Amino acid sequence: MMNPQILSIITFLPLAGIFALLVTPAGRKGVISFIATLTTAITFVVSLPLYTAYDAAAGGFQFAERLEWIGSLGIHYHLAMDGISLVLVLLTTFLSLIAVISSYTAIDKRYKEYMILLLLLQIGMTGVFTSMDLFLFYIFWEVILIPMYLLIGIWGGKERVYASIKFFLYTLTGSTMMLIAIIYLAWLHKNQFGMWSFNLADVQKLTLDFDIQIILFAAFALGFAIKVPLFPFHTWLPDAHTEAPTAGSVILAGVLLKMGTYGFLRFNIPLFPVATAYLADAMIWLSVIGIVYGALMAMVQTDIKRLVAYSSVSHLGFVMLGIFALNEEGLTGGILQMINHGISTGMLFLIVGMIYERKHTRAIEDYGGIAKVIPVFSVFFMIATLSSIGLPGMNGFVGEVMIMTGGFLYKPMFGIIAASGVILAAVYMLWMYQRVMFGPLKHESNANLKDLNAREIGILIPLVVIIFWIGIYPKGLTDKFSADVKRIMVQAGKPVMEAVTTVPSVTENPSGHTDDDKKEIH
Repeated sequence: MMNPQILSIITFLPLAGIFALLVTPAGRKGVISFIATLTTAITFVVSLPLYTAYDAAAGGFQFAERLEWIGSLGIHYHLAMDGISLVLVLLTTFLSLIAVISSYTAIDKRYKEYMILLLLLQIGMTGVFTSMDLFLFYIFWEVILIPMYLLIGIWGGKERVYASIKFFLYTLTGSTMMLIAIIYLAWLHKNQFGMWSFNLADVQKLTLDFDIQIILFAAFALGFAIKVPLFPFHTWLPDAHTEAPTAGSVILAGVLLKMGTYGFLRFNIPLFPVATAYLADAMIWLSVIGIVYGALMAMVQTDIKRLVAYSSVSHLGFVMLGIFALNEEGLTGGILQMINHGISTGMLFLIVGMIYERKHTRAIEDYGGIAKVIPVFSVFFMIATLSSIGLPGMNGFVGEVMIMTGGFLYKPMFGIIAASGVILAAVYMLWMYQRVMFGPLKHESNANLKDLNAREIGILIPLVVIIFWIGIYPKGLTDKFSADVKRIMVQAGKPVMEAVTTVPSVTENPSGHTDDDKKEIH
């Protein structure tokens, strides 16, 4: 039987590691590595039973914990997990362990503080995916901002200060608007039901006019769109990725960006279903523009890491397309692609970091012909590359096909545009791989590069296993959240779509809905 506080245990286990690191002398790098690795490993192991313990057939929110926190304002410490949260929490605990192990040789200053920030980051990410109270969700959302800002600003590259400040300002702006919307929803609950409440289930019972839904949708969407990042709110991402240390890029691409897409699934759709349906076309247009724009920008990059960063803009555009297609195929593909992107792009950033440690340059022109010098590295690099472009049999293929199907079912034009993104991804990824790995040796120093060591191979093998597991048997993941996809379909279902089509023609009633409409929607 699962511990009734299992979600709290998984969320706050890293605190034990933080306390242990605080009393560890800064010069004991081996001890620091051991404590951080042990902490993240235990957290990952403790989270694994959730995969089998979660009742996928029933779906919905399970493992719930609820305690009164600030009773006068209706704020509770409330955690729970559905199938979508499940896969994202497992991704978080897994990649956090990978990030710690990958940092052993990459970080050579303030090592203790670096590991403390990684553990603090893990607490915030896990809390975001399990919070059922909007106020608690916001606390965890903001907790993440400081450690990532410091990871980029202290351990980043030459332009780290610029990149970290840009990341901070973008994220803070979006989250401030979201906080205002959260407080407004709790205030509306007090007006309609006589008491404050930040609980997600309570807030879903609110009756919201059309114009209010649009405004609140926009406030939440700004915070989430910046985090995704959705075009045109993406400009902070290439700088942050390029300047961040390897582990920071892995966590940023693997988990933090998914907080944005998760937010749309968890809050925008269920809280503002009419606005969601009404604005779906606009959101999809931004998504497909991001797909093509990110791919075209990646194609002209000369820095490997920056190329992978722009590929994230393109790939997250696919996820957003799947979500706002508002059909089962698109939603399932979008959620699956959130996991796929975390694995594939996380692996790419690890590989870029490994080659950077050897040559201290990420410029594509500084490589060439190294496949024969470091053959093991070239194999892992090829697997990550093919996974990223969606080769059949690998994880990316399944998600992209489902998303394109969902987009085509919504409007054929969107499926066709998305397909062009797949073609462009093959162009920029394979061209990059060819320039880095094949051809004659351009520089004599390349002949002395060392191949991957046992630790690095050990980091990459689990990622490869997951890539092929999802590619061959995606049902092992999709079954976990299929019931929750159906729930989202109900929340953004046919009655809402029919109601929205009447909105533009209504003059005397700004909300566009009769009392009977509202009853049916809510």
